Amino acid sequence: MTKTSSGRLPRLEDVALRAGVSHQTVSRVVNNHPNVSAATREKVEAAIAELGYRRNSAARSLVTRRSQTIGVLASELSQYGPAHTLLGVEQAARDAGYFVSIASLRTVSSEAIADSLRHFMDQSVDGIVVLVPHSQTLNVLEEFRTGVPVVVVGSTGNAEVSGAMVDQQMGAEAAVGHLISQGHQRIAHLSGPMDWIDGAARAEGWRAALRRAGLADDLLLEGDWSAGSGYELGRRLAAERSATAVFVGNDQMALGVLRAFNEAGVAVPDDVSVVGFDDQPESGYFSPPLTTVRQDFEELGRRCIDIMVREIEDGAAASSTVVPPELVARESTSRPAA
Repeated sequence: MTKTSSGRLPRLEDVALRAGVSHQTVSRVVNNHPNVSAATREKVEAAIAELGYRRNSAARSLVTRRSQTIGVLASELSQYGPAHTLLGVEQAARDAGYFVSIASLRTVSSEAIADSLRHFMDQSVDGIVVLVPHSQTLNVLEEFRTGVPVVVVGSTGNAEVSGAMVDQQMGAEAAVGHLISQGHQRIAHLSGPMDWIDGAARAEGWRAALRRAGLADDLLLEGDWSAGSGYELGRRLAAERSATAVFVGNDQMALGVLRAFNEAGVAVPDDVSVVGFDDQPESGYFSPPLTTVRQDFEELGRRCIDIMVREIEDGAAASSTVVPPELVARESTSRPAA
């Protein structure tokens, strides 16, 4: 960084003098304000580069009374969905000019959620994104007044708290509808934990699709999202031979199901079709490649932060956004055997 003739670090006023513009114009460029011509922006950016000017975030926060920091409360980051949702939120926040402070819960409880919210308030964050996919989360937020905008990922929120989510039930209905369209009538569901918002929503989508088609919804087995639980439940289904198709709550459990079926001599998809959920990068390389439901975590993160920024900077009211999922058909599904 270049120092001025007085020996101090360059300030915004020094950039303005070098570029021959007002300090207000420099401020607009630094803060990515749209009302700056391309020629002026280029001139100011050249002066910034020449002087090595860096924005003083601490001083700026004193003026704006903002920390330019968003707190993210997260849990279950060992799971694919929450981990990639966090990545999407973090990238979108940085693109919007905000830092991210992350607090990860080892165990999910009302007390742990409230303690983390208090921690963020002590940090003077401008807003909080909550990535705790359990049904009790919204209840805690209804009782806890943060004083800053809050966006809950995985929910549509309420009058006080905004929400951003992928439509889990729609994705489940698409998966089961795909199997029904191929002629399957006995479709089992290996769900995730029912105390997870996503687990319950996907199970409800499975039920809704079956009932709409006049089919029974009596083949429900609950797992824990792990490949191991998929393997154990897959062994049970292979022994019972009660279903011609299985909708699995996530791709990790589907991997376990595929191994269990392979060991039991159950051919996929000739004997039983399998559909997963998430579209992990490896899903297209399972044996056979897995039909699954893709979630756009990057889009979810962008929409989440868009809501947050509107509330922080424009004082917008709480709102919600829903990202549609996409069915990805591969070789693990086909018409049932005659």
